[in-house]
Amino acid sequence: MLLFKRIFVLSLALILSITPARAALGPESIPAAFDELLKVSSLSNPAMIIIDGTTGQVIYEKNIYSQRKPASVMKVLAAAVTLDYLDPQSVFNTTVSISPENKTIIIRGSLDPWISSDHNAARKMNRASLPYMGFNTLSAVKKANSGSLKNYKVIYSNLYSQDVANLKAFWLKRGFKPTFKAVSDDETLLAQGDLIASENSPTVAEILKWMMLWSDNLLSERLARLSARAAGYSLDIKGVETIFRALLTQLEIDDSKLVVVDASGLSKKNRITARLMGEFLYKIRKDEKYALLYDSLPISGVSGTLQNRFTTTAPAAVGLVRAKTGTLNGTATLAGYVESTDREYIFVALADDIALGNRALDKARAAIDRVLGRIAAPNIPAEISPAP
Repeated sequence: MLLFKRIFVLSLALILSITPARAALGPESIPAAFDELLKVSSLSNPAMIIIDGTTGQVIYEKNIYSQRKPASVMKVLAAAVTLDYLDPQSVFNTTVSISPENKTIIIRGSLDPWISSDHNAARKMNRASLPYMGFNTLSAVKKANSGSLKNYKVIYSNLYSQDVANLKAFWLKRGFKPTFKAVSDDETLLAQGDLIASENSPTVAEILKWMMLWSDNLLSERLARLSARAAGYSLDIKGVETIFRALLTQLEIDDSKLVVVDASGLSKKNRITARLMGEFLYKIRKDEKYALLYDSLPISGVSGTLQNRFTTTAPAAVGLVRAKTGTLNGTATLAGYVESTDREYIFVALADDIALGNRALDKARAAIDRVLGRIAAPNIPAEISPAP
């Protein structure tokens, strides 16, 4: 009996000693614990901020005013301006028509950011198909030109140069070598002939979701530039920088340490601070206009660029983190939201001085996962017992 009691006491002590270590850290325990967790050499003195999503209180900070490379975390700004200036339910339309008497093909685009060069992929994802437009055009020219593909020209408006190059290459392989001329939208509208093809993209909302989920650099650039044009600025990085800064100013966030070289985060010359991005994520979380941005973020161990993260590094955090990843050689970043029992935290982690190579990146990402794993825990809503 005495032996049984001793075993019971020892077991209870062991349970009590283990449980706190596995439990999610409370706000008061985060600073000391994170100071230790972030000392690992694989992160090489990162910048990090943790903000209470309810109160806006900064729970933890490290190098938060230091300018760091954001990598693809920059796409959060691109997504936000997209929701500011483009209608989420709008689509991009591209039409192709023929004027046999003028031996002219007229392509009237709308700067569709997602025309596909793969017909099967286009149909699967409801994207505009370049092969469909290309083959239909070949058939129409042959029919109108006695079976010949010679002596035709193409005038076009609102197509990206890459799409024009893809179309030229597609036709060249099939013996069609028309001359190309870029014209205004009004000119293609007035010149329209017999319709050959009309292709639509998915909605802006669907394109944005894909861009955020899989960190598509091209879509990020194009959506941000289209947003700049819709805001009345130039369709280039200058226009993008203008609307990025305008958004931050509107949210009363200091943009003095922001450096914008592209809208995707691909350049190593881009710069943000953990403070700037943390404040930004905190403020847009409270605005219904940006709900789609939150919903489009990859989920830890579940979807997108986070589907293979946390599953082994911090299993307790699977499904509890929504965040934008960022990766460059020598840089691993992550920014978003983490569920923690009775609250949600906003976090930004910028490790941009790590060793080069994939092995160092994997170690840095794993270290960031483990840090977040210390505060992640399922939300437990308060329950009120019925009155007796």
